[in-house]
Amino acid sequence: MYEYIAEKIRDVVPDAWVISYTNPMTLCIKTLYRVFPGIRAFGCCHEVFGTQKFLAKVVEEKLNTGPVEREEIKVNPVGVNHFTWLTEARYMEKDLFPLYRDFCLEHKDGYKGTGPVDSNWMNNHFASEEKVKMDLFLRFGVAGAAGDRHLAEFCSGNWYLGSPENVRNWHFSLTPVSWRKKDLKEKLERSKRLVSGEEEPVIGLTGEEGTNQIRAILGLGDLVTNVNIPNQGQIPDLPSGAVVETNAVFSSGSVRPVMAGKLPESIAPMVKRIASIQEMLSDGIAKRDLKTVFAAFINDPLMTCSIDDAKALFKEMCLNTRKYLTMYDLSELDML
Repeated sequence: MYEYIAEKIRDVVPDAWVISYTNPMTLCIKTLYRVFPGIRAFGCCHEVFGTQKFLAKVVEEKLNTGPVEREEIKVNPVGVNHFTWLTEARYMEKDLFPLYRDFCLEHKDGYKGTGPVDSNWMNNHFASEEKVKMDLFLRFGVAGAAGDRHLAEFCSGNWYLGSPENVRNWHFSLTPVSWRKKDLKEKLERSKRLVSGEEEPVIGLTGEEGTNQIRAILGLGDLVTNVNIPNQGQIPDLPSGAVVETNAVFSSGSVRPVMAGKLPESIAPMVKRIASIQEMLSDGIAKRDLKTVFAAFINDPLMTCSIDDAKALFKEMCLNTRKYLTMYDLSELDML
């Protein structure tokens, strides 16, 4: 689907700016650039914003400042989407990491200020007490800059996932397919009401920065914010061309990546592994090579089962979605 989108942009509107909000963010942006290297595209994700808001809570609690806006927390993000880390965080030129360490030690059993904590809180599929985020900081000295549910899925299989019980112990929630189906149904029904005029649209802020990004590209003020674009050296120890997440400067007619620096040694092995797997997967998709796709599959840190079980699972997944995979030779599944 994204290959088709990239081809049409190349053939019809090659000078257009393309903003993608779609997951899997890294692979979608990688595909746009693979098909149309000259595309002007970037991927947007609000996970770093959520971490800025969390750090604003740290500032409010530790410094008694009163309300602090997330934009006041200046950060240097580095990594890949949903496994992004902050190597710096400042408020009014104050280094926040010492404060954050104290905060994490005080709240390592869970922070009660960002979500519901009653007996039914797990029924909120986006609830979190930030235990994973704080645990990662205390272990590695770098701040995980995504929600716990995302950070967990890029760590080794049984650290924070592995079973529903383990997830409950880490005080975050997972999103079931049933909720996704229900949410999609409700959104499609609302779309129909909006089109028919039965419901009036409400204009308001969403927490995303798309509007400000467009304004900056149009020359209506500069902006620095996190985006996902191919690596041009902004993270020098990740592969060139791999889609990475760092800050970028938005200004009239341009989006220029900020040089974020090398990955800290404590997290480099984890992030490099994920980036390599994503590159391998992109290559397998481009070549329609199921063996390469399977190699990416079994290298994923969440893949903790045996090779035979992994083969069976991969084959079942492919066969159950075969109507979407007509460009692949599924007979290759018997040769994995």
